[in-house]
Amino acid sequence: MRRLRQLAQRTPPGRERYVDLLRALAITMVVLGHWGVTAIGYDNGRPAGHSALADLRWAWPLTWVAQVMPVFFLVGGYANAASLAARRRRGGSAAGWLVDRSARLVRPTTVLLLVLSAGAGIATLRGADAGQVRTVVWFATIPLWFLVAYVAVVALTPPMYALHRRFGLAVPTALVVLVALGDLGRLLGPAALADGNYLFGWLAVHQVGFAWYDAARADARRTGDAAGAAAADAGEAGPRGLFRRGLPLSGRAGAVLLGGGLVALVLLTVAGPYPVAMLHVPGERLDNAAPPSLALMAAAAAQLGLILLLRRPAGRWLRRSGPWQAVLAVNAVVLTLFLWHLTAAVLLVGLLDALGVLPAPPVGSAAWWAWRVPWLLALAAVLAVLVAVFGPVEARTRRPVATGPAGAGGRRLRAGLAVAGYAGVLVGLLLNSLAPKTAPEPLGLPAPALVAYLAGAGLLRLLRSGRAGPRRPG
Repeated sequence: MRRLRQLAQRTPPGRERYVDLLRALAITMVVLGHWGVTAIGYDNGRPAGHSALADLRWAWPLTWVAQVMPVFFLVGGYANAASLAARRRRGGSAAGWLVDRSARLVRPTTVLLLVLSAGAGIATLRGADAGQVRTVVWFATIPLWFLVAYVAVVALTPPMYALHRRFGLAVPTALVVLVALGDLGRLLGPAALADGNYLFGWLAVHQVGFAWYDAARADARRTGDAAGAAAADAGEAGPRGLFRRGLPLSGRAGAVLLGGGLVALVLLTVAGPYPVAMLHVPGERLDNAAPPSLALMAAAAAQLGLILLLRRPAGRWLRRSGPWQAVLAVNAVVLTLFLWHLTAAVLLVGLLDALGVLPAPPVGSAAWWAWRVPWLLALAAVLAVLVAVFGPVEARTRRPVATGPAGAGGRRLRAGLAVAGYAGVLVGLLLNSLAPKTAPEPLGLPAPALVAYLAGAGLLRLLRSGRAGPRRPG
């Protein structure tokens, strides 16, 4: 608590605390949503989980709020733009920023993969079926599906921010058009045309985060905030002209986005071909989130409108010490919470099954609803233990300090190695996500995926430590 008070007191006056609140809320809603919507049953005598949404059609409109991945990419765009701009003001390079940015993402993920692989290996040696081991690890690594896209947009932040500086909101507009074209492929064929939506959709939302950052800095200059004025005077108030103006931060703009997004959402889902649910529903023809669809982009616009409407009252509330300390506490371990929340479910289900007391009532029954509260409380207790053990890996990640450049050749080498490191991490995560969930894997993860990931993560770690590339990172 003392450390949290100190962190709260040291918060710069120009910090957009609302961004941190949204990140904490988004991850908390993801965790509670996954836990709450999961139905546990038995398949061939073994515990199995599936989404309860197929049996709860009345809850589908609620997913317009519960699907909060757009919020995470939005605040990610804001945070990445802010840190990249600050890095460049200090004379640092995009490659140095990429290397340093990888620490907070890669370190907790590496711990998760190593622990799961070790546990799977021990289970296999003790005679567990390798296919069943893979299924358990597959379920525990579902959060990594999202991380593939997020690591990709982080890696693309320097060139995409340059495009934003030149073309502004025209960039996410073009990306949404590409999402619509991909949807045509899903509806009319070929379906593979929509594969690019996995990147285009989340990039579009991430770009809007850039625009929010520019608008917030310009707003800070107009209101006399010193930190915001310095950023705006450094040329970070955003591009100008048609499609190049910063994102309007007024309540009026929020109301327009909220209303327009909801109208588009109703037309696309009720009158159009898209499912009402913004989360995966077994048996539906389309999945609005995998890959992101035009309907999900409309939901993201509505969510952005709501965010803008609540920005100023939330900002005033976050000036209080108690709420701000709570937000800081969650954000200190936010990725750990996300990465381990389904492992907590695996552990709890395994324990209850071993004790012979695992409830498996029909979805929607009175017993199922009565089980929701103790189920969530028990999962929270297991996750709290996991966060206590593994959270320090994330919370103690040191913030790097930029130093001077090491020459053009050194910067190019560092940039190439950083790209190679990110590529290895991405390939490893992607291979794991694409691998079948029942394929026999003694370590729970496909060997090529584990090797590629560890190679990329190891290279990025060497770059952060200064043992690879130039000694004076930019």
